[in-house]
Amino acid sequence: MPKDKKNQKTKSKKDQQQLTEESEIAPKEIKKIKNDFYLEELTKLQIELVKLQEWIKLKGISVVVIFEGRDAAGKGGVIKRITQTLNPRICRVVALATPTEREKTQWYFQRYVPHLPAAGEIVLFDRSWYNRAGVERVMNFCTNDEYREFMRSCPEFERMIIRSGIILIKYWFSVSDEEQERRFQNRIYDPTKRWKLSPMDLESRSKWMEYSKAKDEMFAYTDIKQAPWYVVNADSKKRARLNCIRHLLSIIPYDDLTPDPIELPPRQDEIGYVRPPITDQTFVPEVY
Repeated sequence: MPKDKKNQKTKSKKDQQQLTEESEIAPKEIKKIKNDFYLEELTKLQIELVKLQEWIKLKGISVVVIFEGRDAAGKGGVIKRITQTLNPRICRVVALATPTEREKTQWYFQRYVPHLPAAGEIVLFDRSWYNRAGVERVMNFCTNDEYREFMRSCPEFERMIIRSGIILIKYWFSVSDEEQERRFQNRIYDPTKRWKLSPMDLESRSKWMEYSKAKDEMFAYTDIKQAPWYVVNADSKKRARLNCIRHLLSIIPYDDLTPDPIELPPRQDEIGYVRPPITDQTFVPEVY
């Protein structure tokens, strides 16, 4: 191959690699999705989630799904749509608060282990042990030795989880700088969303590149064959929700256990039963 063409090909590969690495911070054109189509597809997917739930319950399968990503990337919105139609006794969300002083002295993974699922359960981690590779690393909440130990032990910890029979799925929600800024502004002016904007979120705005570097290093260590990272393009919330749920359904094979049509038995007659006076009850005021 001529030297010029070889150099050109090498340069092209480098450019492509740089483009891929910078895709998270590059401006993206957000394609809108019609609300009617979104709701129709979401309903279909939620029906399939119920079928998956029944299969997991019957077969005694244990599932852990981790949701990580940028602040305001839409992780909570996806989790809400997943759990909306599911049985909270089977599918539960774990969103741990800041570790206590006692928990800070424990083995790092110790406070997460009690929340792992038993047979027939699904656990959705709204952020997880990857806090150490993200916010703790960037904000200097952990030492370099603690961070390095996490990077060494995390893949082995996850392999142990998988060898125990638990299905482990990891999602990273990627959002552009411009879209994150728009969502932050929306949270400032929307009283129902203002609680979502924590002081840590505000401080993280000035550390965008540090978070990008931390994410890249985290992927380099923990994007393992047994538990790979699945990246969700989250600039469009509706598309991200549909794509993530559809992918989740494709990961776990399941059969349709929809029961036969149910016939309600006749209600018991009120023979010999006298209702107490309605004035003895306290009702909620009918303002509306």
